[in-house]
Amino acid sequence: MLARRGEAVVVFERFAEPAPVGSGFLLQPTGLAVLAATGLEGQVRDRGAPIRRLYGERADTGRSVLDVAYTELKGRETALGLHRASLFACLYGACLDAGVVFETGFDVVGIDADGRRFEARDGRRSAAFDLLVDALGTRSPLGSRRRDLDFGALWATVPLGHGFLGDALEQRYQAARRMVGVLPIGAAPGVDGPAATFFWSLKPRDLDAWRAQGLQAWKAQVRGLWPETEAILDGLTDPDQLILARYAHRTRAGVEGARLAVIGDAAHSTSPQLGQGVNMGLLDAWALDRALAAHADLDAALGVYAGARWLHVRLYQALSWVFTPFYQSDDPLRPALRDHVLGWVSRVPPSPRLLAAAVSGLLLDPRRSLGL
Repeated sequence: MLARRGEAVVVFERFAEPAPVGSGFLLQPTGLAVLAATGLEGQVRDRGAPIRRLYGERADTGRSVLDVAYTELKGRETALGLHRASLFACLYGACLDAGVVFETGFDVVGIDADGRRFEARDGRRSAAFDLLVDALGTRSPLGSRRRDLDFGALWATVPLGHGFLGDALEQRYQAARRMVGVLPIGAAPGVDGPAATFFWSLKPRDLDAWRAQGLQAWKAQVRGLWPETEAILDGLTDPDQLILARYAHRTRAGVEGARLAVIGDAAHSTSPQLGQGVNMGLLDAWALDRALAAHADLDAALGVYAGARWLHVRLYQALSWVFTPFYQSDDPLRPALRDHVLGWVSRVPPSPRLLAAAVSGLLLDPRRSLGL
């Protein structure tokens, strides 16, 4: 967006070649609106899988404890299951077309004293810029400390196979201690036909114990929760096919110094339970570009950017903080409350529409205020 307006943009990339990292995720109507405004929505829709429902049940009783339908939204909007490589390919191609320069092998660890240059781990400094943007994610070394969450997840990209809804993120729970999920994501590298992201909740500190028990013992646990995953599990033959994602809560101000803007998880990371991370990053990027286009004074532009995103970000951080323990925690009480109270309440109007708005990112719909 910046380069298309004629700005000189350099992306500092730690890898030797720009490449995607991670597995699948949900593109919500908010993130899709940003991609539509930049002319990229068609490309990602061609590669992804429409998601019309989030569904979860207790593995032991079959009781539905999560059932959110996007059809409750006005306009019948849907989400899109997508592999990170698909979004990366669209964004990277658009950046090259717009003239963005990539400087690779530059592992950013700090900013110099005048606030205009990035510093690399090997001692190099970048050229001086009018504005620096921290998009380094939740483990960014440039800002305040984060609070790591107890639970993370093991992720793998697999063929979708049969026995799944095909247009839904499906999950099975054992209380809140264990969760297994399958998300259709359309096309994915190395997978013939429709692909899915498979995930298993795990505390990062238990990773060594998980490896020590062996794949067969773990697969027996998964099958016990969800027998239909058998075909997926057959394709997982090496522990290294599953990658551990660690999660954290982190909040940083949108402006830290006159020449630094912070976007995405570097500014506001949460648990992924509400599926907002990528979408929040896209909204941030859109809001920052709009503010810079509208205000010649940099301080004024950064202030407008921070104000434009403050309320929506804080709302979803609060929702994540409240709801995550109902689905990932060792607490025995909140899962019971979820199973016997929340499940019933979620079916009583207007709860279905409110839940759909919450998971789609449309509470306090940011599209209106951001001109999307």
